[in-house]
Amino acid sequence: MRDTDRKKREAADWSRSGPLPRKHLERMTHWFHRNPLKATAPVPFNYYGVVTGPAASKICSDLRSSRARLLELFTDLNCNPQMMKNAADSYFSLLQGFINSLDESTQESKLRYIQNFKWTDTLQGQVPSAQQDAVFELISMGFNVALWYTKYASRLAGKENITEDEAKEVHRSLKIAAGIFKHLKESHIPKLITPAEKGRDLEARLVEAYIIQCQAEAQEVTIARAIELKHAPGLIAALAYETANFYQKADHALSSLEPAYSAKWRKYLHLKMCFYTAYAYCYHGQTLLASDKCGEAIRSLQEAEKFYAKAEALCKEYGETKGPGPTAKPSGHLFFRKLGNLVKNTLEKCQRENGFIYFQKVPTEAPQLELKANYGLVEPVPFEFPPTSVHWTPETLAAFDLTQRPKDDSAKPKPEEVVKPVKEPDIKPQKDTGCYIS
Repeated sequence: MRDTDRKKREAADWSRSGPLPRKHLERMTHWFHRNPLKATAPVPFNYYGVVTGPAASKICSDLRSSRARLLELFTDLNCNPQMMKNAADSYFSLLQGFINSLDESTQESKLRYIQNFKWTDTLQGQVPSAQQDAVFELISMGFNVALWYTKYASRLAGKENITEDEAKEVHRSLKIAAGIFKHLKESHIPKLITPAEKGRDLEARLVEAYIIQCQAEAQEVTIARAIELKHAPGLIAALAYETANFYQKADHALSSLEPAYSAKWRKYLHLKMCFYTAYAYCYHGQTLLASDKCGEAIRSLQEAEKFYAKAEALCKEYGETKGPGPTAKPSGHLFFRKLGNLVKNTLEKCQRENGFIYFQKVPTEAPQLELKANYGLVEPVPFEFPPTSVHWTPETLAAFDLTQRPKDDSAKPKPEEVVKPVKEPDIKPQKDTGCYIS
């Protein structure tokens, strides 16, 4: 019921402003930076001697097949959010039997530590982290599901002639991803027996950066919509300012990580911060001009010009910086280039008006942006893992006899063992449909 109500509220939020224009979301392929998916070693779920009955054997078989299916969908371009949710729920509901007791007590399942799981990290290459803990598997696979939603949103935003419904789905997918990351950080990562090492995906700083980036990117969709529908410059400036702050916070979360694997991601976050700061100053300048504060408007537009130039320079630096993930190309997009023209034209207009009408002194200090958006701010969509599968019964659990487990666990992986990276599909930029800057 809550999910239905939330969708109704979201639909109402979008419909209040009319249909979403298409051109600001056209051909946004390579607009968003994406780190690689996490890779994992195969898990056979074979417990010879431990499994003593057909029900337990069936659970293991279903775990094996549902895990393999979920991993396949991460790189399937035909996968949509409903397919992803169904596959993830199927696997996670089965995995819950390895984590939680069936009587819903605070006790953990006797099977929690039966299997060793290996996962790589999005930033640190192919050497995996390994933990003999089903909670580690739940978190790591959940992390990949969240990453999939961000990549799905990026692909969808890269389509030609994106529809209003597709734009909503971009917006919602990014909020879902933020909700998953937030849930992992708050409810599951603290349960790990072995804390995450510095710079690994499950470390709090990295998860926080992913949460904030998802919120910021969803807010970009809101800004594009507000601009095209010609909302008040004050609202657009406030949204842009809040979005720039999001990117700054995400960058700060990564500030103490090794540059060797974080520099590229941080360049992206920094350039987006500068880009939306330029947007904020540009639209704040329009607000000041409308209030007959032409001198202050000129100074605000000069600051916008400065931050836009910084964003352009950072785009080049970002493209030259080595690091995980394919390189985004924001400076080549219409949405990016349009801001440069808007700043230039608005500044020239303010200077003309000041020369003919206002004759106001231009302040030496840039105006302080103390803007607060009352509408359009993005919050993560709340997320919960599904409950334990109905196939887990006391009889099924009893059919796992841990006393028969081999004492020498030869299946335990070596920490230095390499896991093959996920082969992700290459997203080609769509053919230009003829949108140019006039």
